Amino acid sequence: MSALKGFQKSYLRGIAHNRKPIVQIGKEGLVSGVIQSVNDGLLRHELIKVRFISFEDKEHKEGLAAELAAKTDSMRIGMIGHTLILYKQHPDPKKRRIHVPLSACEEA
Repeated sequence: MSALKGFQKSYLRGIAHNRKPIVQIGKEGLVSGVIQSVNDGLLRHELIKVRFISFEDKEHKEGLAAELAAKTDSMRIGMIGHTLILYKQHPDPKKRRIHVPLSACEEA
């Protein structure tokens, strides 16, 4: 999927609102287990939340978020406080749970 537009990200943030974080990143950072958990979560749910624990420095969190999105080939939808929202469309069209609208007028 190509880069998402603003209304698409807004739609995905709305879906993510009621979801709980399924992965937590602690002071050890992006260890291989965390990356694998994020990949597994994205494959199963397509849209996940990741919680940063013990990170006060915003720039450090931003860097980790960008690195995590790159390593998992996912799209960063947003970050609110210590919670990152990631999206990765399922490779199998039949198993896709989330259908992102293609236009602002379209309902998903």
